Amino acid sequence: MEVFILQNNSSEQNEKLEQNQREKPISFPVKILMIGLFGGLFWSFLGYLAYIINFTEIAPNMILEPWAVGEWKQTILGQFISIVVIGAISIAVAFLYYAVLKKYQNIWIGAIFGAVLWGVVFYLLNPIFQNVPAVTELKRNTIITNVCLYILYGVFIGYSITFEYNELQVNNREEQNTPETQTADAT
Repeated sequence: MEVFILQNNSSEQNEKLEQNQREKPISFPVKILMIGLFGGLFWSFLGYLAYIINFTEIAPNMILEPWAVGEWKQTILGQFISIVVIGAISIAVAFLYYAVLKKYQNIWIGAIFGAVLWGVVFYLLNPIFQNVPAVTELKRNTIITNVCLYILYGVFIGYSITFEYNELQVNNREEQNTPETQTADAT
């Protein structure tokens, strides 16, 4: 009887140790938000770098053209504000991917998603962005660079969300199969 009490007491102390404490996991919607924000910030910043080194004629500030007034859009501040705006829009894109494509564990789905997103921006939304020429008028380097950036963005969003979704599914299955859950179910 005493041995059991010592073991029980020892396990209580073990659970209280800082190294054995588990942090509360981040909720899944917050993970999607972070993936979308980071993806938008990172890939639009790479797009800005591609613009600086003349790989593309299109800078991130194209997003501000229809709504913002003034020459400040052409400055570095305008570019960085545009990158933040694209990051915010990317959150909605990440939730769209989650709603429609989260179950597909294939890198090609993300690549196709990125290519479709490029088509939507450069064909369907092109009339909104007056300073962006039609696709037929863009230089080949601009088209190739932007298609590649959009595909990589799609792969990043797709793979990250699919990975997190599958991890969540595995964790849920493991929680359902833990001895504590089975013991509680038996009583």
